[in-house]
Amino acid sequence: MAFNKIWCTVALGLLLPFSCAHTDFFTSIGHMTDLIHTEKDLVVSLKDYIKAEESKLEQIKKWAEKLDQLTDTATKDPEGFLGHPVNAFKLMKRLNTEWGELENLVLKDMSDGFISNMTIQRQFFPNDEDQTGAAKALLRLQDTYNLDTDTLSRGNLPGVKHKSFLTAEDCFELGKIAYTEADYYHTELWMEQALKQLDEGEVSSADKVYILDYLSYAVYQQGDLAKAMALTRRLLELDPEHQRANGNMKYFEYIMAKEKEANKSSTDSEDQAEKETEVKKKDYLPERRKYEMLCRGEGLKMTPRRQKRLFCRYYDGNRNPRYILGPVKQEDEWDKPRIVRFLDIISDEEIETVKELAKPRLSRATVHDPETGKLTTAHYRVSKSAWLSGYESPVVSRINTRIQDLTGLDVSTAEELQVANYGVGGQYEPHFDFGRKDEPDAFKELGTGNRIATWLFYMSDVSAGGATVFPEVGASVWPRKGTAVFWYNLFPSGEGDYSTRHAACPVLVGNKWVSNKWLHERGQEFRRPCTLSELE
Repeated sequence: MAFNKIWCTVALGLLLPFSCAHTDFFTSIGHMTDLIHTEKDLVVSLKDYIKAEESKLEQIKKWAEKLDQLTDTATKDPEGFLGHPVNAFKLMKRLNTEWGELENLVLKDMSDGFISNMTIQRQFFPNDEDQTGAAKALLRLQDTYNLDTDTLSRGNLPGVKHKSFLTAEDCFELGKIAYTEADYYHTELWMEQALKQLDEGEVSSADKVYILDYLSYAVYQQGDLAKAMALTRRLLELDPEHQRANGNMKYFEYIMAKEKEANKSSTDSEDQAEKETEVKKKDYLPERRKYEMLCRGEGLKMTPRRQKRLFCRYYDGNRNPRYILGPVKQEDEWDKPRIVRFLDIISDEEIETVKELAKPRLSRATVHDPETGKLTTAHYRVSKSAWLSGYESPVVSRINTRIQDLTGLDVSTAEELQVANYGVGGQYEPHFDFGRKDEPDAFKELGTGNRIATWLFYMSDVSAGGATVFPEVGASVWPRKGTAVFWYNLFPSGEGDYSTRHAACPVLVGNKWVSNKWLHERGQEFRRPCTLSELE
């Protein structure tokens, strides 16, 4: 059986993750928890190493004190000292044998291989990609949830259990990562935060000169020449000989002079045109803005009149024998498209079983590439997923049966249960679950037609963020452990319902586990007959 991760035991008894390929730690909180245990084991063994090294140093210290007295005596009268044959022999013995033994003692790892084990483990640690991915996640959370840098740096986030803060050096690193991505907006924000914390007296290895160098250039790239000059002047006050800053100042002064000349010749009509363009920009809300507003709980489009049409009820699966005597709780989340939520639909025990089955094979979630038709990873889907078949566990089989009973749809042609765990700032940007007309071969290899419907289990509560949002209609559905939501992706005619375009918002605080079932067209011909109208 192939596993995403194989565990091996080393001399210290530490459990080490072993994998031939890097596992994209930052894309799954579930996998990152393994790193917590690894780090804890390392700390324990490091403390053992320190004790052993302290004992070793005591031995070396005694040896040094003994030799210090001996060499003091010998160097005062070398010939007279060596005139004693015993001293001459002992000198030969010390330099030939005892100093070699001391060298071995100094170089010896007294803690049963901590250093070698550390070297082995190091290759399984997060790499630069993980650090960059986690940094980008913080920037993504900052944008999505309108967090100012000071709030994020101080760790003042809603629902946090373990408060943490960013040092000036951490802020500087975030700014540098944004800079390497040519993201000068975030470079400015985080370099300014680093500078602010240093100005407030924080002791740090971060250097104001380096920070100002990055900051002034990022500000200049965004067109604020006056501020860039002011920052460069401050840099030169700290380091008057800074070559790049001196060159930049001359260039900035030259550009400033040219802009003053250009401003004199500008006309009122151009200013008016610019204002009109700005107004149009403000009036136009692209999908990204709608998506972020919904993630924050803003921009909902459900009117009170429409809200009155939403109900909660006991549902028996259209008189399904399994649920006539024990119907499930169901509530309407949205009307068009119709999204319903089932409450208490998966138990804590079932959730833990599904998670335990999925954890060993979690791998970076993929998406269909419309150009190649193949599965690939994408920056807009930050999570890890695994697929579970009904035949491998009675729990999964029971869950599949439950979905079939309550939806009235045949699950024999559905895809396997997909389990997903979101990482730092984990998200899945707006997308469709069904294949559009320009993707006729999206699910050709399955031979079961298009994705007719989506069933989504929420297997954890999320302290902040992590909503499922529908930007086209302004709907937000929030995670609630033990519940599931269901909607149709296709109209009865088989045409795609474009209002079902949805997204998984970034997880701000907490850990998000979900599992979903995509049901396909084949097998539903008599369960959900088509209609004469395309959009009915």
